[in-house]
Amino acid sequence: MSDLIDDAAPGMNAPEFSVTEISGAIKRMIEGEFSHVRIKGEVGRVSRPRSGHIYLDLKDDRAVISGVIWKGVSARLATQPEEGMEVVATGRLTTFPGQSKYQIVIEDIKPAGVGALMAMLEKRKKMLEAEGLFAPEHKRPIPYLPEIIGVVTSPSGAVIRDILHRLRDRFPRKVLIWPVAVQGERCAPEVAAAIRGFNALTPGGALPRPDLLIVARGGGSIEDLWGFNEEVVARAAAESDIPLISAVGHETDTTLIDYVSDRRAPTPTAAAEMAVPVRLELLAWLDGQGGRLVQSLAGGISQRGQRLRDLSRALPRAEALVEGPRQRLDTWGDRLPVALERGVQRRRVALSEVSSGLQISGLRRSLRNEKMRVEQMGARLSPALLRGVGWKAERVAAVKLSPRMIERDITDKKQRVADMFRRLSEAGARQILELEKRLEATDRLRETLSYKATLARGYAVVRGDAGVVTTKAEAASATGLEIEFADGRMKIGAGRKNAPSKPKPPEQGSLF
Repeated sequence: MSDLIDDAAPGMNAPEFSVTEISGAIKRMIEGEFSHVRIKGEVGRVSRPRSGHIYLDLKDDRAVISGVIWKGVSARLATQPEEGMEVVATGRLTTFPGQSKYQIVIEDIKPAGVGALMAMLEKRKKMLEAEGLFAPEHKRPIPYLPEIIGVVTSPSGAVIRDILHRLRDRFPRKVLIWPVAVQGERCAPEVAAAIRGFNALTPGGALPRPDLLIVARGGGSIEDLWGFNEEVVARAAAESDIPLISAVGHETDTTLIDYVSDRRAPTPTAAAEMAVPVRLELLAWLDGQGGRLVQSLAGGISQRGQRLRDLSRALPRAEALVEGPRQRLDTWGDRLPVALERGVQRRRVALSEVSSGLQISGLRRSLRNEKMRVEQMGARLSPALLRGVGWKAERVAAVKLSPRMIERDITDKKQRVADMFRRLSEAGARQILELEKRLEATDRLRETLSYKATLARGYAVVRGDAGVVTTKAEAASATGLEIEFADGRMKIGAGRKNAPSKPKPPEQGSLF
């Protein structure tokens, strides 16, 4: 710094510095004074660009310090920083001249408050898990649209305002608030009493029982949230008959009540979103469904109308249907008078031709001829009748059993017997044919089920002293073996017990 002052122009009261010079001087001063520091605070904004470095903010209730973790350091960290985490960061302070700000280059970062509290929390968690308080089958479904919502939280914090505001925006519901302390010694007993108190209310009473409970608190350190890790709170939440949503801390904060609750919300606002649907979305969905219904009905009617029009195009017009018959009727109407006149004239000519042959003299001659023929036939009728009666009487008197009649009867009976024999033979032949078909089918089934079909595919049956041989040991102990092939059986020498000392040479054509 003194070197910079000595280089100042003479005659000037204050030296002039370039931006780079003053930034470098500030950087050297900060790095010299704070070369190694440990900072405790809450992780705020966290950014992870593609370069692999981590940029974050360390904050408390009054100030914020920017921090950077280089890629090589971040890969070695046991715990990755997350937004809302209470940490102790170790590193060195430096400046970033490009933006005129100071920051800490973090070399190590660890969660703050880890120790006896975390060990106690883990032990308590394992105990409750062993009792089955975390089991999924104990989780109750959240009602889709609860009429009354009970909220267990601090009445003076921002949490209740966020929940009420979110419920009012999504779907306004009745809310019962049970004020409790959300940190400190009074937190756990008051929260447990609130949960049990809501469950003790009578449904439909003067103070109605809620359909859903929300236990909410804003973010904080593990010490601030410790009241929701107490066993009394976890057991009260597990015993609740009313479905319960836990919304304690930020998304990265986890307490025991989160494990025993029916649903865990990352934030109190998210709990309100889980509790009720969006009214406008429901209305929009109903409108959409109504629109789809109307559109579907209109489309169906339009489609059927179009189909009816398409079918009507294939049908001829009514005028076209009657045009042909109308034209034929006109034609026949025009031809009818002429046809009637021709018919009358034709019949008139035929009548004239017939009437020309009808003369009185001819009629009289025809009558005389017919009269004479009738008289002649009348004269011949009586003798003919007498002769016929006599002939019939002679035949009746002469009727006797003659051989010709018996032969004729025998012939008829023979014909009937022959017909019956022929029919009986045909019925027997049909029955025999049917039995042959059934026998053939049974024989085919026998061939299918028989092992001989298997022999035809290259297999063989080996028989010994006691029957079929299925193992090598049985074959070795048999006195003789017989192999059955598809085309016959063949006996081979004895088994191992009585095997000859020297086998005979095979004969001509033998298989062995």
